[in-house]
Amino acid sequence: MELAERVGLSESPCFRRVRQLEGSGVVSSYNARLDQRALGLQVTAFVQVSLGQHNAERQAGFLAAVEAEEHIVECHAMSGSHDFLLKVVAYSMDHFSELSMQRILKFPGVESIESNFSLKEIKHSQVLPIRDA
Repeated sequence: MELAERVGLSESPCFRRVRQLEGSGVVSSYNARLDQRALGLQVTAFVQVSLGQHNAERQAGFLAAVEAEEHIVECHAMSGSHDFLLKVVAYSMDHFSELSMQRILKFPGVESIESNFSLKEIKHSQVLPIRDA
């Protein structure tokens, strides 16, 4: 097992520690990183969303719509002038236009959106910094 070798443990204790990390929720999933462009997803947009009314029902409807939209790959509640930041991937500008105008703008509670486009991804990492114990 490569992990055991890298951390200097035998396989059994290493396997037990990995299972403990999984059981405690520190390791929540394993993923394959797919090449977005190889899948034809040529556009990445960061969409700032402002909700008009801030009530629990509208927000729940908005969040349910976000969860249901496969082209929204990240959603963050924000401080500042906008309520949410969405990372949206699309096949083309026309596809993004349809996503934003026919879907996102019609999500419950959405008052306005503002979009910014990624020209080039400089860094993409799921690796978190871990303090030495």
